[in-house]
Amino acid sequence: MTLRLGDTAPDFTQDSTEGPISFHEWAGDSWVVLFSHPKDFTPVCTTELGYTAKLVPEFAKRNVKVIGLSVDPLDDHKSWVGDIQETQGQALNFPLLADPDRKVSDLYDMIHPNANDTLTVRSVFIIDPNKKIRLMLTYPASTGRNFDEILRTIDSLQLTDGYKVATPVNWKQGEDVIIVPSLSNEDAKKLFPQGWDEQKPYLRVTKQPNV
Repeated sequence: MTLRLGDTAPDFTQDSTEGPISFHEWAGDSWVVLFSHPKDFTPVCTTELGYTAKLVPEFAKRNVKVIGLSVDPLDDHKSWVGDIQETQGQALNFPLLADPDRKVSDLYDMIHPNANDTLTVRSVFIIDPNKKIRLMLTYPASTGRNFDEILRTIDSLQLTDGYKVATPVNWKQGEDVIIVPSLSNEDAKKLFPQGWDEQKPYLRVTKQPNV
């Protein structure tokens, strides 16, 4: 199944380290980060899960729930949790889906046969409260993800949903933003009374409006 930005995230019911999860019901009115791991008891995944667990309070500030997935069975997950806490100094504090039947992996196209026909790639899906897929990232199994970047993209998505702005290259929370080109100068004056730096008619830089 090929998923694209703006598609509705497929619903599913699957076991997890926190019990059975009916995905849409579990997500509720929150944003969600759903991310897959190639296999339990692997070094890169262990570091990712530990670091993500440390970021859970930051995700919570943004109304984001985090949920992981691996194709291994639940018993393996429960054993692996101890390794994560021991090596990363952080207990797992979000659910990890068990997907031995590959039901979720297939729904979200997480297995890329030319990379590996049995393990999931490192997929990330950011899903909004309307259950729409807003961002997708795909990494090979050997490369750990940057979860600070995932937080940054959530900040951008939430900001640009609320204001008629886009975020420029390498933007971080609190930095200047760009007024969307579709907004006329007349309308922009109402929304951005502080003004802007018009570098080109289509490139109008202004202060982040919600700080």
